[in-house]
Amino acid sequence: MNFNPAGVPPGLEYLAQIDQILIHQQVELLEAVIGFETKNRYEIKNSMGQKIFSAKEDTDCCTRNCCGPLRPFDLEIKDHNDQEVIHLVKPFRCTSCCCPCCLQEMEIQSPPGTTIGYVVQDWHPFLPKLSILGPSKEHLLKLEGPCFAISCCGDVDFVLKGKDDQAIGKITKQWSGLVKEMLTDTDNFGIQFPIDLDVRVKAVLLGACFLIDFMFFERTGDSGQRCSVFG
Repeated sequence: MNFNPAGVPPGLEYLAQIDQILIHQQVELLEAVIGFETKNRYEIKNSMGQKIFSAKEDTDCCTRNCCGPLRPFDLEIKDHNDQEVIHLVKPFRCTSCCCPCCLQEMEIQSPPGTTIGYVVQDWHPFLPKLSILGPSKEHLLKLEGPCFAISCCGDVDFVLKGKDDQAIGKITKQWSGLVKEMLTDTDNFGIQFPIDLDVRVKAVLLGACFLIDFMFFERTGDSGQRCSVFG
């Protein structure tokens, strides 16, 4: 499972001790009241609810409100000392299953500037599938979601599978309650993985969670509907 157990990136040492991460998107009042798309902000916590990282989207106003969930963005993940430990880069990509040559992807860097892996969407006519790749784009793990990745009165699981196709964890979009789901696009996620998984792969899975959020659960700015790469 480990593609290189040595040389843990600075700031990621704590990930070696845990097998679960919680991600809470912070409510933006301006966005909730008038629908104006603001920069996404997140708190990343351990299973006991203790904050371990914070994350903030880096985009301009025009890109956020014109491109919606399709937008390209950088996302900075910082530790308690306000030092960036993980940097995510998402280029602009289309969302149609009829266009397999331009699918969603994300690059994960740690420390910033050093690529440790990628998350890429695999083409499928109706199932959400993602591959977790190493720094040379070697295949490590895969994620598979349900046919209808819609959060409607229940959690949505994206199952994490190893090379033998056995489930070893999952990324879960957690149901936040009817009012919050209807009025905002703030989402809660949980990530579960083997505790002995390489910390860099854990960091890549963190990136996968943010990509899933934008692909399936981020509202479009003008329609108020959830975006889906298969819609």
